[in-house]
Amino acid sequence: MKKKVTQMDTLKKVLGYLKAYRFLMVLSILFATATVALTLYIPILIGQAIDKIVGPGQVDLPGIWRILVTGGVIILATSALQWMMNIINNKITYQVIRDVRNEAFEKLQILPLKYIDDNPSGEIVSRIIADVDQFADGLLIGFTQLFTGVATIIGTLIFMLTLNIPITIVVFLLTPLSLFVARFIATHTYSMFRLQSETRAEQTSLVDEVIGDQKVVQAFSMEKETMDRFDAINERLEKCSLKAIFFSSITNPGTRFVNSVVYAAVALTGALFAVQGWITVGGLSSFLNYANQYTKPFNDISSVITELQSALACASRIFELIEEPAQVPDDADAATLTDASGQVSLSDVCFSYSKDKPLIENLNLDVRSGQRIAIVGPTGCGKTTLINLLMRFYDVDAGQIRVDGTDIRHLTRKSLRGSYGMVLQDTWLKNGTIRENIAMGRPDASDEEIVAAARASYADSFIRRLPNGYDTVIKEDGGSLSQGQKQLLCISRVMLCLPPMLILDEATSSIDTRTEIKISQAFERLMKGRTSFIVAHRLSTIREADVILVMKDGHIIEQGDHETLLQKNGFYATLYNSQNL
Repeated sequence: MKKKVTQMDTLKKVLGYLKAYRFLMVLSILFATATVALTLYIPILIGQAIDKIVGPGQVDLPGIWRILVTGGVIILATSALQWMMNIINNKITYQVIRDVRNEAFEKLQILPLKYIDDNPSGEIVSRIIADVDQFADGLLIGFTQLFTGVATIIGTLIFMLTLNIPITIVVFLLTPLSLFVARFIATHTYSMFRLQSETRAEQTSLVDEVIGDQKVVQAFSMEKETMDRFDAINERLEKCSLKAIFFSSITNPGTRFVNSVVYAAVALTGALFAVQGWITVGGLSSFLNYANQYTKPFNDISSVITELQSALACASRIFELIEEPAQVPDDADAATLTDASGQVSLSDVCFSYSKDKPLIENLNLDVRSGQRIAIVGPTGCGKTTLINLLMRFYDVDAGQIRVDGTDIRHLTRKSLRGSYGMVLQDTWLKNGTIRENIAMGRPDASDEEIVAAARASYADSFIRRLPNGYDTVIKEDGGSLSQGQKQLLCISRVMLCLPPMLILDEATSSIDTRTEIKISQAFERLMKGRTSFIVAHRLSTIREADVILVMKDGHIIEQGDHETLLQKNGFYATLYNSQNL
């Protein structure tokens, strides 16, 4: 069970990222202090100016002029310092955001496949993009308000103490009321903003899913159901957002009320002191200015509590991703699989995606080098899971999978996966040229080798008809290419790499019958001398397999070649006959 992450835990993690920018933070604090000191000196000048015009015939114009010139210089210096401070604060903020995003994306590369399977891609995208953006906004506001605010509070107290200690004590005693109001509301809004962030991620996930599978939505006439799901999430987002913002918005008027009480108390006390001659009119004017300056940071801080709470809630979600356990790294002494002969064995293999739902139990299999192993069975029987285990996308819960006599957990993942060539029903393409997509497994391949691989897979003819041939740029979804053409490109990759072992999962499912016959002939040549695992639903395509494994509920219930299994008149014979009525 995961430990509940508190707001303070998240704040400590944020401070950990800020450590790398100590120098810039010190500069920001120095500029903030200087800005505040100069700003707070202005009321002193105003008070002095007022004292120079207290009575008839007592106006000191030269003195007032000197004060105005001094004030102008101070204002220009303050503006310059504030400009530099803002540049530094922006630099710190966006460097921290860069570091967080880099770390999150790096973690994404080493997360176990289980995490990707269990979490919608839209939610992961929302964490890395939307949540980090929200975190950046809050962090920038925090820098801008925090340093200046704290320096203003301390500086104002010092200036007020130099003017009149009793009135300063009145201000100091009333101030905690403002702090209490701000803290009380802040502690109660964090959970609300976290719920808002989670609901927004759920909405992003649904939008991402619908856009990616729009054809499926329309094919099954699911438009209304999809709209209903979106409306339901949107309504929940509206409610939790309004609740969070409503409660956080109480902070500002609450603290302003307390600050008005402080200002009134200072004015009343100061007036009594002025009547007694214990403070000048100019001094009282300066003090009232300071009382306003002193309470202003509390107003500023309370006014951005909404952003800060939302930012910390978003930060906690991105930190959850960063702190997810990475996949088990390769052993320090892991061997590199080279020139694999293709001998594969599974001994008492057990595996399940969920501990309370057993899938594969005590699976045993011995595959000799060069054999063609076909895997058939109903949906959910474990065919794709077996492929995931062979490629070590998942590790077995018990038992062993060995390649060339070595447990695959003692081999480097890169060398193991590099020894397999995979063609799946779902195509893998990237943004780039046709040439780059074919050469993905062998970036150093020559143009002649790429063209030869495309010819072997019967993709060369349609590639040459494209506007720029092999230099035509396609997107991740293949753009205007048909599903069959995309699958031919994936087959070309395997033809280019010629790995010692093959995994073909409905490799020709999207190809027309005429091309499928030619591809099957190409695969016949490719599979010769190579260990091949063929997952197929159309049993007519696997009659030439050396061994056919019939799986059901995670177990191999029948095993043999096509003719032998038909003679048994068992589960395989039933499946085959149902497809050939």
